[in-house]
Parts: sequence; C-alpha cells; structure tokens
Amino acid sequence: MSSIFRHMALGAAISFSVLVFLSVSFFVMFPLNDWSILWQSEMLDLPFIYFVPAVSLLIGMFLGLLSGIFLRSDIVQLSDGLSQLEQGKFTDASFNRKSGEFEKLWQHLRNLQKHMTEQTKLSQKLANEKAEEQEKRIQKIVSEERNRLARELHDSVSQQLFAASMMMSAVNESADHRSEAENKQLSMVEQMIHQSQLEMRALLLHLRPAALKGKTLNEGMQELLEELQQKVPMEISWKMEEMKLDKGIEDHLFRILQECVSNTLRHSKAETLEVLFIERDDLILLRVMDDGAGFKVDAAKTGSYGLQNMHERAALLGGTMKIVSFPGKGTKLEVKIPVVRGENND
Repeated sequence: MSSIFRHMALGAAISFSVLVFLSVSFFVMFPLNDWSILWQSEMLDLPFIYFVPAVSLLIGMFLGLLSGIFLRSDIVQLSDGLSQLEQGKFTDASFNRKSGEFEKLWQHLRNLQKHMTEQTKLSQKLANEKAEEQEKRIQKIVSEERNRLARELHDSVSQQLFAASMMMSAVNESADHRSEAENKQLSMVEQMIHQSQLEMRALLLHLRPAALKGKTLNEGMQELLEELQQKVPMEISWKMEEMKLDKGIEDHLFRILQECVSNTLRHSKAETLEVLFIERDDLILLRVMDDGAGFKVDAAKTGSYGLQNMHERAALLGGTMKIVSFPGKGTKLEVKIPVVRGENND
C-alpha cells in the first residue's frame, strides 16, 4: 500500500473515531427520547445518521490525501537525493521544501556528501601518490638495469671491438704478401668493425645518457662533444653562446642533442658534425648538421622513436623542431625555443 492510501485510511479512521466520540458524548449529555428522528431527518436525500459519518469519512480521507501527497513529495525528493549521492551527483538545490523533520534529514545527507567527497579526494590522492611512487620505482629499476647493461657492454663487447679494430689495422698494414682481393676483404672487415664501434658508442649513449649533474648546458654540451671528438673518427665543431636558462629547458635541450648525436653515429656515416647553439630574436636556436647519408624525413617520422621523442621534448618547451634531409646530402636538425623573460632570466 502506498503512503497516500495509508494516509487516506488513517485520516478516515481518525475522523470516524472523533465522530463516534463526539456523538457518544452528545447523546450522553443530551439523551434523545425518540431515536427514530435520526433516520427520518435527511440531508441531501440521505438519512442524518448516514450523512454525518459519510461526510466525516470523506473529510478525513481528503485531509489524509493532502498529507500523503505532501509527504510523498518529500520522500520522493529525499529518495532522489540519496540516488544522486550514490551516483556521486548530489545537488542540494534539487530539494525545494526544506522545513520540519526533513530539513534535519537533508542536513545529515549534506554532511554525508561532504564526508564522501573528502574520502573520495583522499582516495584519489593516495592512488596518485601510489602511482607516482610506483613509477619512480620502475624508472629507478630501468635506470639501474640500463646502467648495468651499459657497463657490461663497455667492459666486454666494446673492448673486444676495440681490440679487433687494432688487430685488423695491424693486419692491413702488413699487406705485402696478399692479393688485392684479400686486402679488399680485410679492409671491408675493418670498416665493419669500425661501424660496429660507432653503433656501440651510440648504443651506450642511449643506455646511459650523461646528465648535466650541476653543469650548465654549455658545459655539458661541450663535454659531450669533446668526448666524442676523442673517440670517433669524425670532425666535430661547435659554436655556443652563454645564456642563462631554466633547468628544465637545459635538460630537454641536452637530451635532444644527445639523441641527435646518437642517430648521427649510428646511421649517417658522416665525416663532419657541426653544432650551433645561439640566441637570436628572442629564440633559442639549436642546430645540428652533418654531411652523412641523409634519409627521407617523411618515411622516418612514423617509425623513429628517437625523432618522435625529440619532437615531444621541443613541444614541451613551447618550441618547434625541423629536420631537413635528403638521401646522400646530409641532415640538418633545427630546434627553436621561444625565450620567456621573467624573474629567473632577468
């Protein structure tokens, strides 16, 4: 039975009870000599004894109906509020009549919503902190493993390649009693070993990239290029201007240079490498050029993780990266970063 019907029945019962009480009290105080008058007297074509109870019942049912309708409206709104709270979409404005006992219920509902909101924020904060901590642990493990692999490759494969290169150089220098075909084959082997050394150095640069570690960007770039100048048979030149940049900008630019140099060592077969790092027209300009084999830029963009990584780093700084390269004509990479003048740059 719905709340409206219950209130109608309750109203009818109360009104009938009141009627019985008043009737009994009246007849006790004013007894009738002739009870037949109650059947003989009529109102609206109904005997008086039927008319009065019927009217009282109708009035009670009507009052119960009104009470049930108002109560049902409050209950429905409260139910909707609980449903919204369950779905996380509770709004206090959805309740129109805030008075009486239901105002207390809605106050408890608001307090419950506030508590649930605080618990949700706390849970999300803990989840984010846990995810960040897990990401840090993963990065630490990956970094340690990369360093371990780099050390093993440097101590074993890299040293063996160096020894093989020295032996092949010695063998090729004593080429008096060999045929031209044999000398050509040995020269090709020496070149393959030399290329393997270059790719190994590039791989080590990927596995264990040098960080700035407190050095300025210019110092880090110069140290990297000087080290490469000593280890690879490539003419390396650079021009750099001193400029004060935020650490985040310096780190990203340094990583871009590392990635670019690594790609040059692995793929370009270049003889010269030029690096330009200057500031012009409120733009930081990093340009790297080589005279190597070059490549088709459009074909490489979709499949090269290194190029994508450099593009993303430049975009993070609000800048752009442009690559110009043609097969057999070398490669030019140019990164432009806008200079934002602020307190740190003044």
